[in-house]
Order: sequence, then structure tokens, then C-alpha cells
Amino acid sequence: MTPRSSQRKGKQGELELAAVLTSVFGLPVKRMASAYLPGWKAPDVYGLPGIHIEVKRRERVALHAAIQQARRDAMGNCPIVAHRSNRCPWLVTVELSELPELARKIARPA
Repeated sequence: MTPRSSQRKGKQGELELAAVLTSVFGLPVKRMASAYLPGWKAPDVYGLPGIHIEVKRRERVALHAAIQQARRDAMGNCPIVAHRSNRCPWLVTVELSELPELARKIARPA
């Protein structure tokens, strides 16, 4: 896969996840176009206060590396990785220690 087609697949995955979270779960999220502010790395999908969503849309995901990236970029927010392979459902990975905080933030958004 070329870098451009990989970027296209990543963008499509972010749009797809945002659509699922909005239409199926009623969560008001949107894809964040690549934004960079000094000292801040934008989540791939935003709209859930206190939650940093990293999206991976590929056949093989190095989950530990992906969750480390999400944690590094989260800036104190709860880091999660949403990932999906071809012809498979979306999965969400979160560190077990973050699960109670994630549940609170989804149940009562700020």
C-alpha cells in the first residue's frame, strides 16, 4: 500500500468510526483533520470530553504501540484505540486501569 492510499484508508476509517459513534451510539463526535498546535496532538476523532481517540484502520495493529501513542498524545485525557481490520467489526482497546474513568466520561460527558 502506498503512503497516499494508506492515508486515504486512515481518513476513511476515522470518518467511518465517527459515523458509527454518532448514528449508533448517539455520541457527538467528528473526525479531526490533522491539526497541530505546539505541545498538542489532536485526537483522530473528537467530541467526547476527556477522551483521546486514536484510530487504526489496518489489517495488523501493534496494540501496545498504538496505546502508547494514544497515551503520549492524550495530554491527561483517557487514551483509547479504536481499530478495525477489513470485513471485521470495530474494536476498542483501553488499558484496564483506564476503564472506570472511560465509563464515567461516557456516562456523564463534561
